[in-house]
Amino acid sequence: MAENVKVWEEDILLPTYGIGKAEKNPMFLEKRVYQGSSGVVYPYAVVEKIEDTCENKSYHAVWMENEYIKVMILPELGGRVQMAYDKIKKRHFIYYNQVIKPALVGLTGPWISGGIEFNWPQHHRPSTFLPIDFTIERCADGSAIVWVSERERMFHQKGMAGFTLRPGRAVLEIQGKLYNPTPIPQTFLWWANPAVAVNDAYQSVFPADVNAVFDHGKRDVSRYPIATGTYYKMDYSAGVDISRYKNIPVPTSYMAIRSNYNFVGGYENDTRAGVLHVANHHISPGKKQWTWGNGDFGQAWDRNLTDSDGPYIELMTGVYTDNQPDFTWLQPYEEKTFTQYFMPYRELGVVKNASSELLMNIEPEGKGALLRIFATSAQKDLHIVVERSGEICLDMTGDVTPENIFEVFVPVDSLTDVKVRISNDKGKQMLAWEPEPDVIKEVPEPAKAALDPADVRTTEQLYLTGLHLEQYRHATYSATDYYQEAIRRDPTDVRNNNAMGLWLIRKGQFAKAEPYLRQAVKTLTERNPNPYDGEPLYNLGLSLKYQGKTEEAYGFFYKACWNAAWQDAGYYSLAQLSVARGDWEEALYEIDKSLVRNWHNLRGRHLKATILRHLGRKEEALSLIEESLRMDRFNFGCGFEKFLLTGNDADWQTLVSLMRPEAHNYEELALDYASAGCWEEALDVVDKAIYMNVLGQNMLHYYKSWFLICLDRKEEALAAIREAERQTPDCCFPNALEAILALQAVIDFAEETPKALYYLGNLWYDKRQYPEAIAAWETSMKQDATFPTVLRNLSLAYFNKLGKEEEAVRLLEKAFALDTTDARVLMELDQLYKRLNRPHTERLAFLDKYKDVAFSRDDLYLEYLTLLNQLGRYEEAIHMIDDRQFHPWEGGEGKVPAQYQLARVELVKRLLAEEKYTEALSLIEECFVYPHNLGEGKLYGAQENDFNYYKACALRGVGKKAEAESLFLEASVGNSQPAAAVYYNDQKPDKIFYQGLALRELGREEEARSRFNNLISYGEKHLYDVFKMDYFAVSLPDLQIWEDDMNKKNRIHCNYLMALGHLGLGNEEKAMRYFNAAAEMDNNHQGVQIHQKMIK
Repeated sequence: MAENVKVWEEDILLPTYGIGKAEKNPMFLEKRVYQGSSGVVYPYAVVEKIEDTCENKSYHAVWMENEYIKVMILPELGGRVQMAYDKIKKRHFIYYNQVIKPALVGLTGPWISGGIEFNWPQHHRPSTFLPIDFTIERCADGSAIVWVSERERMFHQKGMAGFTLRPGRAVLEIQGKLYNPTPIPQTFLWWANPAVAVNDAYQSVFPADVNAVFDHGKRDVSRYPIATGTYYKMDYSAGVDISRYKNIPVPTSYMAIRSNYNFVGGYENDTRAGVLHVANHHISPGKKQWTWGNGDFGQAWDRNLTDSDGPYIELMTGVYTDNQPDFTWLQPYEEKTFTQYFMPYRELGVVKNASSELLMNIEPEGKGALLRIFATSAQKDLHIVVERSGEICLDMTGDVTPENIFEVFVPVDSLTDVKVRISNDKGKQMLAWEPEPDVIKEVPEPAKAALDPADVRTTEQLYLTGLHLEQYRHATYSATDYYQEAIRRDPTDVRNNNAMGLWLIRKGQFAKAEPYLRQAVKTLTERNPNPYDGEPLYNLGLSLKYQGKTEEAYGFFYKACWNAAWQDAGYYSLAQLSVARGDWEEALYEIDKSLVRNWHNLRGRHLKATILRHLGRKEEALSLIEESLRMDRFNFGCGFEKFLLTGNDADWQTLVSLMRPEAHNYEELALDYASAGCWEEALDVVDKAIYMNVLGQNMLHYYKSWFLICLDRKEEALAAIREAERQTPDCCFPNALEAILALQAVIDFAEETPKALYYLGNLWYDKRQYPEAIAAWETSMKQDATFPTVLRNLSLAYFNKLGKEEEAVRLLEKAFALDTTDARVLMELDQLYKRLNRPHTERLAFLDKYKDVAFSRDDLYLEYLTLLNQLGRYEEAIHMIDDRQFHPWEGGEGKVPAQYQLARVELVKRLLAEEKYTEALSLIEECFVYPHNLGEGKLYGAQENDFNYYKACALRGVGKKAEAESLFLEASVGNSQPAAAVYYNDQKPDKIFYQGLALRELGREEEARSRFNNLISYGEKHLYDVFKMDYFAVSLPDLQIWEDDMNKKNRIHCNYLMALGHLGLGNEEKAMRYFNAAAEMDNNHQGVQIHQKMIK
């Protein structure tokens, strides 16, 4: 008999590199691209600093252990599996990073490698470095579950994972539960992200039917496992096995096309051990590998993320998703559940098929084949049959356990037409395999970018495109452009009016949503008063409810319930309205009707418990609550109702322990009550939270004020508002729709509420309702002109949305003057000066005045030394670079090395002019190697035409003509066609210029001139292009807030290219004209500065 699973909590010490303070200013990163979708961070705070010192830090860990596996979970780091250990093989089957060493990879900054991260509702998880809720469940069968849960802040969805170990099973089982507690549809993806340690012997194990893999957004495709084309700018035309880590030199993602198998994993061919993930492929199609690349670039990121545990790859497993981005809908109050299995295995090699109970492989061996079977629990009398072409080759029974691999020789001369069937002692087939057909499979086409709205042929396609943009959270394309174009063509269109109305509800514009929804309902019911689809009716009811038009809303909700699809949400909404008017019997009828359609509506269960309590039906309420808590121990509403019914302090303490001293959980619970007009209960929740002094309680005070206003307790409301306005505003970023109602109620009720106006402005700006945001902030400023963050926010809005440059500068200067310790605002002010082409000496003097503050940030430190380079103070810039450990953002690489190399190249030019060739040669060599303090490594295939050119010049100077000619030859090769240079791995146009110079040195003048003419031709052809953002952009991580004029940047780029071309051709007057044109638009363009000096 297997022993019960052990589970315990323990405080442990882990070596940890610290992080900086969360940024107190709201971050509105409206067009940031992250992992192929929106990189918006609001309402989360961003952390932009990583410390360089390591200290032991205490973490509250939860451990699980059975006979075969030992697991450590860290709820305070996003609920991740930090360690997973195979007790049979005595190895960590998931990459175990023994140090907590964050790098700037996450959505909000810090991210750590290793273990299993659970990315939801997007990738990477916004709370990956934040604490979440947890509890332990011990089961009657001896198994144990560690539940982690979170009500995330961005879309207010709820996600849970139940880590389960069972006696006698060598499997980590994960029960996922995802729930939408909001009244509007939401989107999500779920990618479990296990890391595995790798070396040259490691290979990924994808099913045999995976013949192709996609990049992010399916923008590119490669054959698999043998890549034969260009993928991630790597030439694999020779045929390269990209299942092998050693063969991928650059950062690379690939995601499998749909497979009919349930597994994905990886195998260590040297240790003969691996890991496998198993899940139902019908809902878990996602199979992905990510690597930083087996090269200098990847090794630098390894150093950024660990001290001694070496390289890793990620073998991600997606549920309800097969790509990144690839989001799935959760309808109002809907729950989705699933199960994932992670298991260590050994000796099998590359698995052919697997379930959560058995794994098998069969490979040619000598004059036959070797069949191996691994079991995750003891399996007695397995019936194993192998046949080929209808003839039985093997028919036997055997026992398999996790300790003992089953191995048998099969007398077949090939695996063609072989079939393997494995059944249990009751005859149930547990696993089967046969080879994939030997046919050439079609490789799917990459995805295509959305057409511009005017180019979309039908209103249906306009609707579907807009819906896709919403669903996939596209960073730069707007869904409303498509909906509005459809409405322009057909003002009565149901789908687009409904979509537009729902979009406005999401943005808090309830009154503006109403006419769109009324039009949708009018069209829908014009011929048929009983329509096929009730969604517009439901959405109209929701719009009216938020406006306080409850009687009319009630009618539309009821009509929506005529359609089965909207009965659970519709009846739930009706029950809320009935509760609000005190009609408890009617409310009970309605909530029962809702629960018939959606038994797992967690908020519905909470509401029913509330109704039963008010009806005095205590035992029924308690019975419902116990049943609900068995479904979800984190149903805080039911937990609170239990306390209200029993008055038992133990029940209250249990709830408090689950909710943690975190205001967000209490806000969500109070708003659940408020949405049904249960103001007294809502007030009770916030009062208790405030009394316990929970963290981040600013909005609790405003919600309390709102509840008191609704209860007509005016004096108490005013006192609560005064207390709310006394709170420190740092990191308070409300975004709930109910926050609009609460803050507006407070603003309307009290005379002066500058902070409430500030918070409301934040909320409106995040929802891209810019006029409302600006109005709120302007009123706040009138009430309190000493609030620096309001001035900073207005500066942002004035510059980006109103084009008021001078006013933006004045406001931001005043904001910084009010708080000269705010390094973020200092950076933003300097960037504004930079955008407005302020002189370099002026900017440097300004930063010098606040040097200590400036040097607390990598980006300002880098800006300072960049200014030194621009002023020709190269030795000082080199000293500064060499004296600091930098921490780049993933996807934002290249900035520090650019200054590191520029300073050296410019000094090399001086040395060459002074004929100090030996010194020049020594210095240019440094450009080819990235020292570790830069925080990044050189990308495989980096274009180094300029470095090779100047090295060749130095070699020629010391008399090494043959070596110089070889280097000139190397400097002359590369892509000779210019393009836009947006990403860190894009070729810079000056590389082509140096190709031309090198060709000239080789005496190949015609080829040299062709390079220069290519630059001129590109500039002339594209000078007046209208910029269009790359639809499939994966990563634009800059946390800059000032919007760029991308058409202007294109003109700068084109003028620069034409200047380089004419410089190469000796047309110095034309070259200077184009250099000056570029410099006039951007005096910070270092390429222009550097090459302009080459004109005598």
